[in-house]
Amino acid sequence: MKTQSMHRDWIATAQTLSKALPFMQRYEDATVVVKFGGHAMGDDEQMASFARDIVLMRQVGINPVVVHGGGPMINEMLDKLEIKSEFVNGKRVTDAATVKVVEMVLSGLVNKRIVQAISSQGGKAVGLSGKDGNLMFCEQTNPDLGFVGTPTEMNTDVLRKLFEAEIIPVIAPLGMGRDGETFNVNGDTAAGAVAAALEADRLLLLTDVAGVKDAQGEVLTEITPEQIRALTESGVIAGGMIPKTETALNAIEGGVRAVVILDGRAPNACLLELFTEHGAGSLIRPQR
Repeated sequence: MKTQSMHRDWIATAQTLSKALPFMQRYEDATVVVKFGGHAMGDDEQMASFARDIVLMRQVGINPVVVHGGGPMINEMLDKLEIKSEFVNGKRVTDAATVKVVEMVLSGLVNKRIVQAISSQGGKAVGLSGKDGNLMFCEQTNPDLGFVGTPTEMNTDVLRKLFEAEIIPVIAPLGMGRDGETFNVNGDTAAGAVAAALEADRLLLLTDVAGVKDAQGEVLTEITPEQIRALTESGVIAGGMIPKTETALNAIEGGVRAVVILDGRAPNACLLELFTEHGAGSLIRPQR
């Protein structure tokens, strides 16, 4: 019985791979930007699973780009260093002392952990921030927030060179000002800016929720920018989902073909979205 059960599992695996072939062909040479954040970053098993998915994407000919956050890790380090962090309208005030910690944690601890996870799964990855290769120039978002930046100019040459070498870029959301100052950039915002600059086929925003929900609490599997705006105006889209959907709309306006908001805690979330017919989460794209 055990042998028969194992045999059925092998057949199911083979059938799954066979069904995935058309989707793999569909995304060959496509650029897919993945925003990685949330609770999955703090779990070793989920980190390894995410890294394995990214390596598989690269193996079948996709150009994946990982943009990550790191808010909980920043908070932990600020607490250890006894640096108080204030918030204005839910956004962290980033003074000169705080931005140094932000850069240390994002470009150092978090970025290199993701690079190592990808390397451990047999992939080739390089960690960088928006300051490297003049990738991301920023302007100050709001003087009250200090060194918090909004991307204004992108230079993707360094990313395209990594694609040519079949190397996966892992980007910390930091930008550079015209006077050389360092800016902390929201991870979703940074991912959207990178995706738009690359005119990516997909931007995957991995979160801790299943996707965009309607008034009845059901996940919307496909939704247009116009519907997003209507749901926001009516208050159905609220709270933390607003900045994510705003990022999606800005990315699409910037040239990204489609954006998906999906639960990064779900096993193989990226693969389910890209390589299966039903996908995962909420697909946002213009009306066809």
